[in-house]
Amino acid sequence: MAAGESLTTTSYIQHHLSFLAEPFAGGVIHADTMITSIVMGIIGLGFFWWVARGATSGVPTRRQAFVELVFDFVDDQVAGMFHGDRHKFVAPAALTVFVWVLLMNATSFLPVDWAAGAIHLAGPEEFRLTPTADVNTTFALALSVWFLMIYFNIAVKGLGGWLHELFCSPFGGNPLLWLFNFLFNVVEYVSKPLSHSLRLFGNLYAGEIIFLLLWVWAATGVSGVVFGSILGLGWAIFHILIVPLQAYIFMMMTIVYLQMAHESH
Repeated sequence: MAAGESLTTTSYIQHHLSFLAEPFAGGVIHADTMITSIVMGIIGLGFFWWVARGATSGVPTRRQAFVELVFDFVDDQVAGMFHGDRHKFVAPAALTVFVWVLLMNATSFLPVDWAAGAIHLAGPEEFRLTPTADVNTTFALALSVWFLMIYFNIAVKGLGGWLHELFCSPFGGNPLLWLFNFLFNVVEYVSKPLSHSLRLFGNLYAGEIIFLLLWVWAATGVSGVVFGSILGLGWAIFHILIVPLQAYIFMMMTIVYLQMAHESH
């Protein structure tokens, strides 16, 4: 590829990876991430409200049957891993996480140039459509689960019980081992939101990059259109599996962390 083409390709990708950054509270906020996340949340809530409004105890409609399948699927996953009263908080939280992350992931299927062209008509030059390809989104979601985990640790075991666990497990309660126990638990607590967030971010960000590269290749000529379209179709089919799978993994890790908060070591 010539230098000019490389620059054009680089500029194209950088343009589509630029956030709509707005000043906020002495820093910046990614307005596109916030807007799309909120819109996807409203769409999810609106869909479930629409289905609940028309729900019947008789023969269910197709949309009601679909929602019931989703509810049963999530409830079965929670029941297999969480041993407390799952319907009080954990099952609704898992359902919320799964549906919201799934909808945010699904925005990666929108053709980036068409969507960008429509958005540009409203004014913004930079606008990224997939919130979960922004590490700020995935880290915020993971931190929310992390704070819930700490809350349930204290609520179930008491502050004293949780502190005792921090210093006396897993190696025992000997005072000589307190520092090692504490450092071990700190590493565990720090690694949880990192692994929780970066797994989702990495997969969606990589998918976004690959789609952009294939889109650029398809614009290089007839051969680019042919091979780019074939590879693009193959990647889109594979991406159809990645989108729900990553939402499922994020939900399952949420359930696991909340279950661990209810267990004593």
